[in-house]
Amino acid sequence: MSFNSSTNNSCTNLRPAPSADWNWPWWPIVPLYPYGQRRTLAREIVPDRLWIFEQIQGIFYVVVPIRMTIVRLETEGLLVYAPIAPTPECLRSVMALVEKFGDVRYIVFPTASGLEHKIFVAPFARKFPQAKLLVVPHTWSFPVNLPLSWLGLNREQIQILEPELRSQKVLPREFDFSILGSISLGLGDFAEVALFHAPSRSLLVTDALVSIPFDPPEVVQLYPYPLLFHARDFATETIEDTPENRRKGWQRIALFAFYFQPHNLKVLPVRQSLSLALQSPDRSRHNYFGFLPWQWTEQWQRSFLDLHQQGAVQVAPILQTLILNRNPQSVDRWLREISQWPIERLIAAHLTAPISTTPTQLRQAFAFLHEPPPPKPDFAFLQTLNDRFTRWGITPPISPWPNP
Repeated sequence: MSFNSSTNNSCTNLRPAPSADWNWPWWPIVPLYPYGQRRTLAREIVPDRLWIFEQIQGIFYVVVPIRMTIVRLETEGLLVYAPIAPTPECLRSVMALVEKFGDVRYIVFPTASGLEHKIFVAPFARKFPQAKLLVVPHTWSFPVNLPLSWLGLNREQIQILEPELRSQKVLPREFDFSILGSISLGLGDFAEVALFHAPSRSLLVTDALVSIPFDPPEVVQLYPYPLLFHARDFATETIEDTPENRRKGWQRIALFAFYFQPHNLKVLPVRQSLSLALQSPDRSRHNYFGFLPWQWTEQWQRSFLDLHQQGAVQVAPILQTLILNRNPQSVDRWLREISQWPIERLIAAHLTAPISTTPTQLRQAFAFLHEPPPPKPDFAFLQTLNDRFTRWGITPPISPWPNP
């Protein structure tokens, strides 16, 4: 990845020209950045056996990788876990694998609540009508809970991955699965399919586990403007593309993504924000008209280092505070199931992948189930949301922690 740091770059000459190769025409259904232009980065993880395909998405330039995993079957064909946007660029790379190893035979729709994953499943599955579509139980839609066939899925392709099907081998023999949940969230349930691929000793998860990188992921750097946007301390600063600014912007993006409103973030009054926007050197629409309604305190990087945990596998603060604590017994059962597999590699649908890991490290990531950590300032906003959602009856109350 090359850096252009010789001059202060405006957003105009940092923006790539649109390409039909990156076209995603259904973006208005879930209008997440980068909207209708999604680049794909494909990487081989295990030679001739396992590949990952990465794109980005987010809100207000808070962008993180979203990842699809493809595994070659021992017999013939491919399995796809957590599809991403089937752009021409993405499909071309997938078809190269199809030509070499056989058709896509299985597509795993692994999350009941992750709208940013659901939106891609039907368009991707329609490209491979011969594939069996394995769907997590308790999937739902908002604001109206429609049947799966109304979401664009072919009813003849669908099979629900109920837990009792583990013994019936609905997947090829080299795979096993375990379902996290379901966990009631009020509007719907949280549920996620973890998939274990025995030959590569790889655990595939969607949102349940992450590892947060210190430096910006490669796919985010394909178009670095969001990194540089968040690297600024004031709206009046000129955007400059340097390795330091890319890293700085990424670390702040991570704090936004996992805490929503970190402790070391000061939200500016509207009048002050507008005044600074008028002084911005770039008041284009691409730069949100110069609007940057916050400032970071000098201690913001301490918050990132605490979140980073030296890249250790962890459970995201949002899941700890707002979701998994609704049914820790269910989480504990799931953890016991996946800990029986001889896992050596974790591939999550976001952030870093692959990650060398072990069942012991996975259990350590869920230590909060038995020993709730002391309160941290960066969790304050999430805790406030948790308390309000419970008080207003949107989500059920927190359940007691299970005994170890």
